[in-house]
Amino acid sequence: MPSYLDPDLKVFSLNSNPELSEEIARHIGIHLGKSSVSTFSDGEIQINIEESIRGCDVYVIQSTCAPVNKHLMELLIMLDALKRASAKTINVVMPYYGYARQDRKARAREPITAKLVANLLETAGATRVITVDLHAPQIQGFFDIPVDQLLGVPILSDYFKKKNLDDIVVVSPDHGGVTRARKMADRLKAPIAIIDKRRPRPNVAEVMNIIGNIEGKTAIIIDDIIDTAGTITLAANALIENGAKEVYACCTHPVLSGPAVERIERSNIKELVVTNTIPLPKEKRIEKIVQLSMAPLLGEAIIRVHEQLSVSKLFD
Repeated sequence: MPSYLDPDLKVFSLNSNPELSEEIARHIGIHLGKSSVSTFSDGEIQINIEESIRGCDVYVIQSTCAPVNKHLMELLIMLDALKRASAKTINVVMPYYGYARQDRKARAREPITAKLVANLLETAGATRVITVDLHAPQIQGFFDIPVDQLLGVPILSDYFKKKNLDDIVVVSPDHGGVTRARKMADRLKAPIAIIDKRRPRPNVAEVMNIIGNIEGKTAIIIDDIIDTAGTITLAANALIENGAKEVYACCTHPVLSGPAVERIERSNIKELVVTNTIPLPKEKRIEKIVQLSMAPLLGEAIIRVHEQLSVSKLFD
């Protein structure tokens, strides 16, 4: 039942993840703001805000997950509407930041699309961004407004703590994820291992070597994003072949595109633990996949930003 009494706090949801938005609103103790999104026959998006937001601190919840461009355009149009309706602050709560993997020029004539998205959000009217596990933390520097990046590791670690698994090793599926693996390993008081791989082309990975002792251990692979699940399933197979007792996997953002769910179903992964920064449709809710909620963390972040309290303790 709504109990948060400040009328200047307004939370709106768009179409990417309405279930998460409802959970966040319940955690805060408010109703979601009234708005509607409609689409013209030619595909153009129209947004109507159906209550006054003049002078209010507004939070818009929208993950830019598939269909990425539609959800991004919804968000940009909503931000423009809020700006023109005289909102005091416009805070984008983006649990999953799409295009984050295009964060640098790896080859000649490549765009830096993560920076373009940052520019678009600021130009449309965003005054703050709250997000979870950016693929590249330096994306925070693409913005000239405050960015609060929350972490999925504490929630994922707590889940595995409660399972009371024996002889754990936390595994990073590549060199870039070592810091994340170390954070989980510290929480679980476990050693880490690293999978040395090369990626000949996008969405194609080849396991090369395993650095660290995994013999007879329960391996937990941690990543920020699982997309086609090629990396994670190859890693699981390599761990079993090299003597791991069993393999669990976890990630913050379950993109799970293309053959991902089928690969996970057939793989050596005993259980895949994900969060709900991206919703899972029914066809992806297989028995092996467990989904944890980010709503309490995101709700608490919204309250703390609104009340001008420190958000940094939530980063832990």
